[in-house]
Amino acid sequence: MTDLPKQTGEIFELLSKGQFICSDSAQLDIRKLYSVLEDNPQLADYFQAINFKLESGGEYYYFSRIENRVDIERKIETAFRWIDIVDFFKAFENTFGPGYHFTPFDILVKLNVDALLKNKLEGLRKYSKEDTFDASLQKILDMLVKDNFIELQNEITKSYKVLSSFKFLEELILTINIPDEIKNEIPE
Repeated sequence: MTDLPKQTGEIFELLSKGQFICSDSAQLDIRKLYSVLEDNPQLADYFQAINFKLESGGEYYYFSRIENRVDIERKIETAFRWIDIVDFFKAFENTFGPGYHFTPFDILVKLNVDALLKNKLEGLRKYSKEDTFDASLQKILDMLVKDNFIELQNEITKSYKVLSSFKFLEELILTINIPDEIKNEIPE
């Protein structure tokens, strides 16, 4: 594998931390890394040889691995968190997804007139550990930024953009299949 691009280490550094490389990132260096991945399919074999599976979605790349039981349980807890977070943002705006632009102020204004949205944000406090709605919202936004699902586009206006990697969360939720025979069961 001597024909690896010089950016292979940088790609590995980002993806091995659980980050996404998105085609629609505002950061030029991330978009360039996306192009490197697109132009070098041999990178999938290289990463596979070191037990990292390079996965691609709609305009994004990420790593997946075979996990042991403890890691699977942690991932299930993380999936529950992301389901709650996606549910909150879809309740805010059903078109919330890749390419969507918003500010925390937009959400806080809607909280004042939407009791369901307020209840959903109240439920997210178990992840944010914050007392106020604005602090809780900011903590959730920081989590989304950290995991490369959204980007801060303008620091002055606090405008955010939803990245293509957000599709990963939407697809995760869509893959959950609840058989008809247990849909109406009430857990004991």
